[in-house]
Amino acid sequence: MADVLETTVAPSLESLHLNGEEEQAEIANGIAIDAEVVDAKKKKKKSKKKGGGVGTAAETPEQVSVAATNGVHEAAVVINEAVAGDEDDEDEAEGAGDAAEATKKKKKKNKSSKKKKGVLEQTDPPSIPVIDLFPSGNFPEGEIQQYKDDNLWRTTSEEKRELERLEKPMYNEVRQAAEVHRQVRKYMRKYIKPGLPMVDICETLENMVRKLIVENGLRAGIAFPTGCSLNWVAAHWTPNSGDKTVLQYDDVMKLDFGTHIEGHIVDCAFTVAFNPIYDPLLEASREATYTGIREAGIDVRLGDIGAAIQETMESYEVEIGGKTYQVKSIRNLNGHSIGPYQIHAGKSVPIVKGGEQTKMEEGEFFAIETFGSTGKGYIREDLECSHYMKSFDVGHVPLRLPRAKQLLAVIDKNFSTLAFCRRYLDRIGETKYLMALKNLCDQGIVQACPPLCEVKGSYVSQSEHTIYLRPTCKEVISRGDDF
Repeated sequence: MADVLETTVAPSLESLHLNGEEEQAEIANGIAIDAEVVDAKKKKKKSKKKGGGVGTAAETPEQVSVAATNGVHEAAVVINEAVAGDEDDEDEAEGAGDAAEATKKKKKKNKSSKKKKGVLEQTDPPSIPVIDLFPSGNFPEGEIQQYKDDNLWRTTSEEKRELERLEKPMYNEVRQAAEVHRQVRKYMRKYIKPGLPMVDICETLENMVRKLIVENGLRAGIAFPTGCSLNWVAAHWTPNSGDKTVLQYDDVMKLDFGTHIEGHIVDCAFTVAFNPIYDPLLEASREATYTGIREAGIDVRLGDIGAAIQETMESYEVEIGGKTYQVKSIRNLNGHSIGPYQIHAGKSVPIVKGGEQTKMEEGEFFAIETFGSTGKGYIREDLECSHYMKSFDVGHVPLRLPRAKQLLAVIDKNFSTLAFCRRYLDRIGETKYLMALKNLCDQGIVQACPPLCEVKGSYVSQSEHTIYLRPTCKEVISRGDDF
């Protein structure tokens, strides 16, 4: 290609007849720049010749010059088209890249929106407040049981249905408390193992309740201290600070705890035993409680429920250490009615026959609670006291001790008429309060609730549910998948 380029430049300089050296230099520079374009053009012509085109070898210098000029224009057009093509390709590539990036962003957005729309699930261990798991604000209702006999008409009564619609906010509050109870006890069944200190079991449970219910002073929180009574101790025992008691494999532990929203209390208990020899004892109290729930209803006499409970309870036997024991109902322990901020609201549900003939009424809450024992079937107060509760109907009582007045103000602010224990006072920073607390008990302002114990060496099981006698049906508020 170099030979063709030299024969083209010489004739074109002679035919232009330039006199000035500067003009000749400028033209030579211009032609040198154009020479590369001409070279590209010649390549194109050669390829055409090889393809059958006719070439001419004897062109005049003028023809060569014109051809070169035409070649420059054509080459320029070719170069411009090539550049434009490259720009178009770049634009297309950039456009494709932008489209791909936009698609990725859209997918990410869709994924995030799906996550937001997805149902929030509880963690293990539970840590998400129950109210966040039900954004609609409607909590699951308990087990519904229909009334029998003379109360069947209530199921379809429009008047009674309207009464329920008016009470829906209250229903929702107590169902929220029940859902917290279900989730906490579900975790505690997995958590509790032999070798755990009793203090750790109670504090783990109580802290979880506070978190799931979103504790808020007297509006939401723990309804009473966690009872974790062992073996022959039937109820009202929780470890005081510094207690070193450790759960053992052969222990029978009654786990009794309560939750509340706006004073609407859910009271529910179950028994934990690791040794399978105690299974009939646990089953006896559980089935007796189911019997009591089934028999309960509007206008039902409390004594009739007690007779049905005792019949179920005492149909069970348990063999321990080669000796067979008939399971007995503890005759001086009862279920009870529940009122706002009042765990024992006045009515007692016996668990033996021959009890009072008072009737249950519409709109009442009851704790159907049964205790089965291998002992004498009778309890007494014993051991160090841990449970306390301000008397519900107590009026103003003048106090002489300043420390007692101060402690009463603390109790009113933090617990009101809900039960509390010494660990709860320690937790809120109270110290050196035992004398003041005794003074409040002596004055009848606060009730001491010591542990309730059977004969030493015996074993006691407990089962309990909260029910509500709605206008149209009976709702077992605390019922869950576990029992």
